[in-house]
Amino acid sequence: MVSARMVTRLGEGQQLPRGWLVYSAAVVCGAVAAGLSNIWLPSAFAASIGVAVVAVSGRMADQLLPEIARATTLRASWPEHLLNARHQGLPRVRDFSDPTVLGVHPVGPSPRSDDPDGQPPYIERDSDQSLRDHVIRGGFILLIGESTAGKTRSAYEATRIALPEYFLVRPLTRASIPAALQAVQAHKRCVVWLDDLENYLGPDGLTEAAVRRMTGEPERSTVLVATMRAEEHRRYNAREGSRLTGADRDLWRAERSVVQLAVPIRIERHWTLDECARGQAHAGDPRIASALTACDRFGLAEILAAGPELLDAWRDAWSPGANPRGAALVTAAVDCRGMGLRRHLPLSWLEELHQPYLDARGGARLKPESFENALEWACQATHATTSLLIGDVTLGYTVFDYLLDSPRKAAIPDHLWNFVMPRVTAIEAYNLGLTAHRDSRFNHAEQALRRAVSEEIPGADFALAVTLGDAGQQRAAVSALRVILAHRREIGSTTLSEVFAVRHQIAYFIGESGDQAEAASQFEILARETEAILGHHHVDTLSARRQHAHFTGEAGKHADAVRLLKPLLVDHIRLLGRDHPHTLATRRSIAWFTGLGGDVQAATTQLGELLHDASLALGKDEPHVLAIRGALAHFTGRAGRPEEAAQVLDSLRRDRERLLGPLHPHTLVTRQQLALFTAQAGLWSDAVGQLERVVSDMHQVLDVSHTHRRSAEKALERLKRGGPVWPQGGGWA
Repeated sequence: MVSARMVTRLGEGQQLPRGWLVYSAAVVCGAVAAGLSNIWLPSAFAASIGVAVVAVSGRMADQLLPEIARATTLRASWPEHLLNARHQGLPRVRDFSDPTVLGVHPVGPSPRSDDPDGQPPYIERDSDQSLRDHVIRGGFILLIGESTAGKTRSAYEATRIALPEYFLVRPLTRASIPAALQAVQAHKRCVVWLDDLENYLGPDGLTEAAVRRMTGEPERSTVLVATMRAEEHRRYNAREGSRLTGADRDLWRAERSVVQLAVPIRIERHWTLDECARGQAHAGDPRIASALTACDRFGLAEILAAGPELLDAWRDAWSPGANPRGAALVTAAVDCRGMGLRRHLPLSWLEELHQPYLDARGGARLKPESFENALEWACQATHATTSLLIGDVTLGYTVFDYLLDSPRKAAIPDHLWNFVMPRVTAIEAYNLGLTAHRDSRFNHAEQALRRAVSEEIPGADFALAVTLGDAGQQRAAVSALRVILAHRREIGSTTLSEVFAVRHQIAYFIGESGDQAEAASQFEILARETEAILGHHHVDTLSARRQHAHFTGEAGKHADAVRLLKPLLVDHIRLLGRDHPHTLATRRSIAWFTGLGGDVQAATTQLGELLHDASLALGKDEPHVLAIRGALAHFTGRAGRPEEAAQVLDSLRRDRERLLGPLHPHTLVTRQQLALFTAQAGLWSDAVGQLERVVSDMHQVLDVSHTHRRSAEKALERLKRGGPVWPQGGGWA
């Protein structure tokens, strides 16, 4: 029997854990079966049957005890993982009278003596009625908007009005998701509060299955209320996913599957005329009255949280004699978030990390303040609202998220990566590695992913192989990917989608290592298989078709490549739109192979139009736009204007070095093109020197068989012999 000490008292709305029910049933069934056998059967049979039944039921119970112990331990940890949770139960929505506890940005105290510490009155937003309706209906609701748009305050007010008696489950970290799931299953009528949803996504966080378990039982009436900055949400649209490959795309798909389950509700930072008019009714509050005077430029919530003032303060603090050390502290915290690290930073980290930023801006010439004064300045609340750095010595420090939406001027510096990497967990290293790979920081990505592989983080081996290939080590990548595919097939852990992804990467890196004909053949087969299984319009089918055409052209069959690409372009426009990166990349490939096929004038015309369209759609620093600039410069030079081509390529080189670094394969290719057009312009000795440096740098990072390394070596041989700039036949050097 279950002892009294093993039974937990249940409060209102709680249910006995399922493991305990099954355990109790097994024990009771054993006892009942033994008793009935004594009544109905002869004693000789009854004794043996009773022993057997009791043994089986006892074994069942024993097998359930570890599960029960784990559940009991997890439940005991609720106070550590869930906001204001107690061992006896959970708080209710009505218990939270202070919205800042749930993530609302603090606002300065009211000057009125009768309300010195209160939040300003809530002003109805245009989206509030729809929000309340969705909250009442239940399910998963996601409020999306820029930092300080008022997302969390809107969610708080809607939930407080609609569901005051519901239990509130707020996981404190991503590691708290199992406790939240258990709490939801133990209670009826719960609100799961996920402010900044991105902090709960990832390999060990909120999954599609967990969301469905929370919201899939109508009798429990569970509501998930989440918020997400618009910049974070943008990462999960199809356009962003088109830029990813391999493990990056797999992780993105898993996280996106969670985001797509939610009903999206947009909260705009700028207020409408109706919202501002409703705000006038509360102009008796000096804070609102002041904010309304600037609501033509900023959102009211943004002003109340002092976002614009804090951003200006950070920028102005770099002036000599101001607060340059404080500005360096804030910059270090912003870049830590930018590299994918979401934890609060220990004070010792900030002390170590900020100094190189300060030195880079002038060091002692800036007359920096003491570290203590810098920290005090960075943590000082503007108008008693929000500060640039948030936290304390015990908790650690993070940055006011308003600063994260400001345009980034420079790449994450090496000293930050070198300091952080040995100090993060394996899961954090995996996330940092994927972020570094997306930013084309392959050396940092490799370092982080090797750490994750060493601690057997799922998917890290695949991510590492793709990183090696993208960094120029194609042979190592192909070898690693083949081992991964064989191993996962052997243990039966690979889905069909994963098989296609690995085969795609293997074929791609075979082509990049120089065997374009073999790559084209493999992609032709892959395109047929994905079409047969996934459909003609599936993204994997379209991607395989594009790579089939690309490597067909790179193998010298330029006309065949254009023939394959034209119907693909029609499909891309119809399915994805004219501004989608895949559509733009297909247009670039058509222009490229048109030019290599001999019609240089048509290629330059097509690329000029494409550069205009892509710059408007994606922005000037987007990788597709940079590639278009390089292709246009190439055919401009081949059309007889080498000086103009060299000028464009020199500008592209500077941009790629700024964004990607000097040894990135794309930067090296740009430098190679620049050297060749410098030679064509008549500056032969300058071109030889440039190309010698390019070849030397390629030897550091690219495989011996890499296409661009071999073409650069051959071009250098031709130039040293005084031969033609371009190889026989006029193809790519």
